[in-house]
Amino acid sequence: MLRKTLFILKSSLQIAISHSQRQLKTTIPILRSNRHGKSNLGNLGPLSLANLDGFKIDELGLYILSIALPAALALAADPIASFVDTAFVGHLGSVELAAVGVSVSIFNLVSKLFNVPLLNITTSCVAEEQVLISKSNYDGEFEHQGKKVLSSVSTSLALAAGLGIAEAVALSVGSGFLLNIMGIPIDSPMRGPAEQFLTWRSIGAPPIVIALAAQGTFRGFKDTKTPLYAIGGLLIGRTIATLVTLTLATSLAARQGPIPMAGHQICVQVWLAASLLTDALALSGQALLATNYSQANYQQAREVIYSVLKIGLITGFSLAVVLLIGFGAISGLFTTDSAVLQIAWSESLATSKQQLEFFGCIRFVAGSQPVNAIALVLDGLYYGVSDFEYAAVSMVVVGLISCAFVVVADSLFSLGGVWTGLFLFMTLRVVAGFWRLGTKSGPWKMIFCEMDRGKG
Repeated sequence: MLRKTLFILKSSLQIAISHSQRQLKTTIPILRSNRHGKSNLGNLGPLSLANLDGFKIDELGLYILSIALPAALALAADPIASFVDTAFVGHLGSVELAAVGVSVSIFNLVSKLFNVPLLNITTSCVAEEQVLISKSNYDGEFEHQGKKVLSSVSTSLALAAGLGIAEAVALSVGSGFLLNIMGIPIDSPMRGPAEQFLTWRSIGAPPIVIALAAQGTFRGFKDTKTPLYAIGGLLIGRTIATLVTLTLATSLAARQGPIPMAGHQICVQVWLAASLLTDALALSGQALLATNYSQANYQQAREVIYSVLKIGLITGFSLAVVLLIGFGAISGLFTTDSAVLQIAWSESLATSKQQLEFFGCIRFVAGSQPVNAIALVLDGLYYGVSDFEYAAVSMVVVGLISCAFVVVADSLFSLGGVWTGLFLFMTLRVVAGFWRLGTKSGPWKMIFCEMDRGKG
């Protein structure tokens, strides 16, 4: 009953985010320059860390938040449902909690392989195509554009339905094989509960994919196949790199036994839930950047970049403080097992063999929030200017480095090494993002070219 209620809530909130996207057309004049080429919102100056020291939310920042907050509510339904599931299962025992952690990791690996690229592609295409449709209205082509919208919607929904069914079959039929890969053999106490949970969870795959497709439909997109085959291939590669890194971390935690895996699952669930606000912020920044970039409003595009990075950094530090203060109460929602809680938030994660002290998992979760926020915001900026190739290649490189580190760190430092590797993974993503912006290469060259000419 709770899941059904949350699903209905998600559907309702997705209408809210769609309404916010439609408002782009009527509120874009706020972001447009006047006839002298100067922004109505003011110039924040060249891209540098110096621009991030004045944490003042201006008119553009408020507009970004007006889009991000409905998006956060829409995105929250699924993670909240998983959060509730984990909380209920955690009170059944540490073995069941660990089994759910492994099952959720497998479900995310299979489902998000195509879901994430599908959602990100449609978001950028919708924002850009809205501008083109708006311009074509003056040429008497509105009816023709409307037909293309209907074709795009039907194509994306049909693709989503097919992907959802394929994911459900793969999860239910291949559950045993996938659990073996994760290091859960047949004789493991986690095997039975994990298979049962994964089988029931697979039933929800089709509606989840269709809901994502409806959220970011290819409205007004003339060719719905090319981006799915070309750009989609790049984003699938990027998604694989991300999921492999996270799945490897879960697999290594699972091999340490039910208690460490249960503690790891609590921290992962909190980590994912905390990313909702910055993930929604990335979506709003993506939509606004795509709109201005497609209109060649490069000064406004720079302002969007600066504002979304500022808000992301503020959000990250705020989440870090909240988690450091409130994790004790949050962890109690999942389990009352003292051994599991010790793994989740104690200061000593090292075994007697290592004789080394490490911060608890929660300190990695909380301390990494500012870095996580900037990394997710940078993802949205990539997609906003269709910088898919660099996004994919950089993520593969970052994933390979992080996976190698996690394997070595796990053998030396146990669960603390796994979380150190996850922190490294997010940090390298930030480094790669700022390097791309700093070099002003690819599509970013057009955005920053006017600024360079002004200096000259």
